[in-house]
Amino acid sequence: MAMLSIGLFCASIPGYYDWLYGFADVNGGSAAVRANLEAQGISIDFYATFLFSIRAAAVVVWVVVGVVVFLRRSDDWMALFTSLMLITFAVFYLYDGYAALVDRYPSLWLPVNLLAFLGAISFALFFYLFPDGRLVPRWARWLLIIWVAHEAPYYFFPGSFLDTERSFPLLDFIADLSLLCVGIGAQVYRYMRVSDWVQRQQTKWVVFGTASSVLGLIGLTLLFSSSDTLTKFGSPYTFAILAGMRGFLLLIPLSIGVAILRQQLWNVDVVINRTLVYVGLTASVVVIYTLIVGTLGLLLLRTHDNLFGNSIVSLLAAGCIAVLFGPLRQGLQRGVNRAMYGERDDPYGVLSRLGLRLEAALEPSTVLPTIVETVAGALKLPYVAIAMRRENRFEVAAAHGSPTGEETKLPLNYAGDTVGQLILSSRTPGETFSSADRRLLEDLARQAEVAVHAVRLNADLQKSRERLVSAREAERRRLRRDLHDGLAPTLATLSLGLDVSLKRLETNPQEAKAMLRDLKSQTQAAVVDIRRLVYGLRPPALDDLGLVPAIREQASKYGNLVDNLPEEMIGRNGLLFSVETPEKLPLLPAAVEVACYLIAQEAIMNVVRHSRARSCRVRLSIDDAKDELELEVTDTGVGIPEDRRAGVGMSSMAERAAELGGTCVATPNPEGGTRVLARIPLIAEKEE
Repeated sequence: MAMLSIGLFCASIPGYYDWLYGFADVNGGSAAVRANLEAQGISIDFYATFLFSIRAAAVVVWVVVGVVVFLRRSDDWMALFTSLMLITFAVFYLYDGYAALVDRYPSLWLPVNLLAFLGAISFALFFYLFPDGRLVPRWARWLLIIWVAHEAPYYFFPGSFLDTERSFPLLDFIADLSLLCVGIGAQVYRYMRVSDWVQRQQTKWVVFGTASSVLGLIGLTLLFSSSDTLTKFGSPYTFAILAGMRGFLLLIPLSIGVAILRQQLWNVDVVINRTLVYVGLTASVVVIYTLIVGTLGLLLLRTHDNLFGNSIVSLLAAGCIAVLFGPLRQGLQRGVNRAMYGERDDPYGVLSRLGLRLEAALEPSTVLPTIVETVAGALKLPYVAIAMRRENRFEVAAAHGSPTGEETKLPLNYAGDTVGQLILSSRTPGETFSSADRRLLEDLARQAEVAVHAVRLNADLQKSRERLVSAREAERRRLRRDLHDGLAPTLATLSLGLDVSLKRLETNPQEAKAMLRDLKSQTQAAVVDIRRLVYGLRPPALDDLGLVPAIREQASKYGNLVDNLPEEMIGRNGLLFSVETPEKLPLLPAAVEVACYLIAQEAIMNVVRHSRARSCRVRLSIDDAKDELELEVTDTGVGIPEDRRAGVGMSSMAERAAELGGTCVATPNPEGGTRVLARIPLIAEKEE
């Protein structure tokens, strides 16, 4: 069919040129056109050659694009259909030569009209099938069947009762309008719900080319029909306008060819962006120039002659346009960029608005939702979420919009630690973020990092409070159970035993003495229970000896203290401990004192059990600049194996320091062995 169409096009050239030469394509008024051409000094040969050239050249471009699509994408049936549509639509719909061919060879009426009918139908069907060849929505097939039935009489029964274009113009208009509206709606639905990123790029190219072509044709048609001089070819501008019309028609096949063959090579968004800017700029310049000329013309022409007034008006209008051109272009560029990409060109404004919104956020729970909402609105993203790190996994803490399936994750780091992720979905599936988008996202991520860290600290603080309350209640429950189940019955038994002993003292002194001895042993056991309860609340060594002597006593249980050992015995056998402290240790808060003692106790136990060291040093110091207590326990043992995981002892030391806002870490000692360093802030005790 394509080869037949091209052959008929070539066969129609002589007859069509004769048609143009004889003004057969002009519906009446051929004498007026001939007279106007003679008045302008334009020959009929030039007239016929020019019209034939621009129309044939347009057909050639359509056909060439169709042939290239066929040669490059012959394995895709949608590309084959598109190729056939481009060729048949151009030869038999945009080109009038087939009428001259039928007039010269009447026997070709049926194949010519059949191909013309195919070209018209395929062009309408193309916008329902493009880009993947599926009919969306599926119920549109019934509309297309009605459309085929509506178009058939126009080509095969022209002028008959069935030809609605002549017999029922209103019905014909409704059918055309329905097909157009449903086609636009189908493409919008396909673009939003069905197409992937590549298909959306293809759709953008075709819509851009078709819309530009239609708007250009409308503008030039209005200009052409606005003057009788132009319509009668009484001006050289007529030929330029006709050439411009055919030029705008070329945007349709060229955009279709790019969409099918090279849709991933050129970014259509950039083309659309620049087109919108410069079309808007051109329209604005025309409007401003018209307003200035119209307004100043009325004022100046009243007091000056026409030539002088026109000169002044033209100069003033040109000056205003020159002054306003730069700001106007920048304003239009910002407006188009904001409509297409959001506020990526104004990062300071986005950051400022985010800061104000975070400042106004009263509840910590509203901080992260505020961030994701601001990011989504600033870049027009369908989905933005923040995932906070919980142990070894990430949990979504706030989200805005719905995910599209393809996500970009930006890490949120604070002080070298990954605290979360910023999860983003691109504007369209498969689209990548530009460098401008990346820069703004990185700036927003820096703000989000601090906020996520603060939210995580707040959550950890809340959990810490809950753990403290739980621990306090558990301790109270333990004390109540021990007092109620252990000490209280013992004291009650002692009271009853004393009553019985008093009664037996007069009647049976020997039995009373035995009972009193038994009560004494029970009293001593109760005292032991009381001490056990007291020791569970606070190590007694701290109250009896103080922090430093208590640590020294703990070390002496498992080895020898260097300062208590004779010089000749140092280094011979056993584990040696050295305890280094400031000359005057300030009065420490009770919580700090307990934590330091228990951490030192656990560290000494680890040295004894695991290090196989010959010596161990325990050092206490006060960092006045940071107002914290430092506890350092180093040994000369085997160190920490690489495959060894932190046990209960190390975890308990870290937790005790963290409860007071400090840190406790165990690292290899550069000189061999292990170094445990705990830093505990010197918190001030509140008065009850």
